[in-house]
Amino acid sequence: MKEVRAIIRPQKVNRVRDALRDIPNFPGVTFIKAEGFTAPASVGPRSIAEELTDFVPKVVVSVICSDDMADAIEKTIIENGSTGQIGDGLVWTLPIAEVRRVRNGTVMNLDSGD
Repeated sequence: MKEVRAIIRPQKVNRVRDALRDIPNFPGVTFIKAEGFTAPASVGPRSIAEELTDFVPKVVVSVICSDDMADAIEKTIIENGSTGQIGDGLVWTLPIAEVRRVRNGTVMNLDSGD
């Protein structure tokens, strides 16, 4: 199992959500409101508005999926979350050793279709 995690612009949430739903057997997604900023040296000169605000609204996307779905999910997030501008966000994938249901404690195995 893997977790695909991304940081995207809030205005891209609906588009990313709808595109993820179109993936066959998509397991589900969690969106978390967040705030952050990029490394100032990587952006160049900052505007007055950027100087006056420390954080920019973002959304963290989290999808726990089978290993074979991770690439398609990453690609979908990138294609539907991009504006082509600095600050569009990041996407990365992490291995997951085990997932348990809160409801009853049973171990899930998404790689076998559970």
